[in-house]
Amino acid sequence: MEIVIIEDEKLVSDDLSDILRSIDSTISIIKVISSVKEGIAYFKKTTAPHLIFSDIQLGDGYSFEIFDKLQPAVPVIYCTAFNQHALQAFESNGIAYVLKPYSRSTIKQALEKYTLLKQNFTLLQPANYDVLKMLLSGNNNKTNTILVNNKNKIIPVKISNIAFFTIENKAVLLATFRNEKNSGINNTLDELEANCGDGFCRVNRQFLLNRNAVKDVVHYSFRKLFVNLSFETNYEVIINKDRSGMFLNWLQA
Repeated sequence: MEIVIIEDEKLVSDDLSDILRSIDSTISIIKVISSVKEGIAYFKKTTAPHLIFSDIQLGDGYSFEIFDKLQPAVPVIYCTAFNQHALQAFESNGIAYVLKPYSRSTIKQALEKYTLLKQNFTLLQPANYDVLKMLLSGNNNKTNTILVNNKNKIIPVKISNIAFFTIENKAVLLATFRNEKNSGINNTLDELEANCGDGFCRVNRQFLLNRNAVKDVVHYSFRKLFVNLSFETNYEVIINKDRSGMFLNWLQA
């Protein structure tokens, strides 16, 4: 099996290479990539490997930029020290998410997941990943569910039930149409905006709003807009004049 490693710390990539070879002697590490720029250039002219192990945050950006341009889609096992990118990782060809410091055991489990996917979905030939591409990409790149961390639980919340996301005490919080509030979200508003689809609009720096949460809009002072929400809440949503045109266009789309 041919594997590419994307990692900007040489000691880490060397350690991962040793672990992979100790798990499966047939594994061939065909390339170690240390930057986004190098990765994009490499895959433009090189046949895709069977599998990629990748860090997320590199010195010149995020490895997601590489996979956005990679054709055909190749399954990726992400190895990172941060858990806040898990949602985006699984929307960027990810099949497993291993937190650093990883061990031989966690890497082996990730490899076993790849093998299971390969066996269940297709008999893959080198550089032929049509079925995995469908599995990884889906019909679009939007998510239907947000995962919320609550103590020792992970709670799935459907996007359609969320009225808005907001920032409170430097943390992202969501409010449902039942006025239920949940924090423990590992995504930024920018990431949520990219993943929630056209039904949500970033109306200001603090709010990402669901179109269905808008009851009506009132003209406010200095060409601002005040949004009356379709459910009872203590939150106020005010849109500055520089965003009002964009907001009204989105509202009628």
